[in-house]
Amino acid sequence: MHIILLIIVLVVLVAGPGLWVKRVMQRYHRPADRYGFSGGETARKLLDALSLQQVKTEVTEKGDHYDPVEKAVRLSPENFDGNSLTAITIAAHEVGHALQDAEGYGPLQWRTRLVKWLGPVEKMGAALMMATPVIIGITRLPFAGLLMFMGGLLTLGSAVVIHLLTLPTEFDASFGRALPLMKEQDVLFESDERHARRLLKAAALTYVSASLLSVLNIARWWAILRR
Repeated sequence: MHIILLIIVLVVLVAGPGLWVKRVMQRYHRPADRYGFSGGETARKLLDALSLQQVKTEVTEKGDHYDPVEKAVRLSPENFDGNSLTAITIAAHEVGHALQDAEGYGPLQWRTRLVKWLGPVEKMGAALMMATPVIIGITRLPFAGLLMFMGGLLTLGSAVVIHLLTLPTEFDASFGRALPLMKEQDVLFESDERHARRLLKAAALTYVSASLLSVLNIARWWAILRR
């Protein structure tokens, strides 16, 4: 009974933030025509106001993000073309990252370096996971299963490290950049500010919630290997 309760608590702690982020994002996608301009138009307006005409705005299927290498604010189709509070707020959050990049914000630069450094580590982990069944089949060694755990740790653990260590970057993009910019450029209804704050908090926690799920997967693999 105690084990079941512990599992329930862990699932709530790990999955809870992700569910909250998803709920907040979905809630403020309605009404869909809240604003007379889209998320993509909002991003372009804010970037131009910051004299960041060189930063592109693009649609992506890989999730809303700012690419510091390609200098591009990328939004999901729903946010790029949408006119909801969620669409314009998420657009402003990603523009916040573009502003950090333009100003040489240290934590963002460190995150960019970490992504570059840990990229090969993730690939090595993925290769190790794929090779593990072959190694086990050839060697018949029980502890060879630890290779799969190590592969998972390298692959998912790298993402966890990046996101948890750069959490201040996300909150600065939301509350140090995006919110003041939205007010300054008059793209946010005054009555929506408290809702926008919730959205900006959710935007800052998006990657962290995904990282916590990765931690849960690592723990699950470890439990399987110990059987």
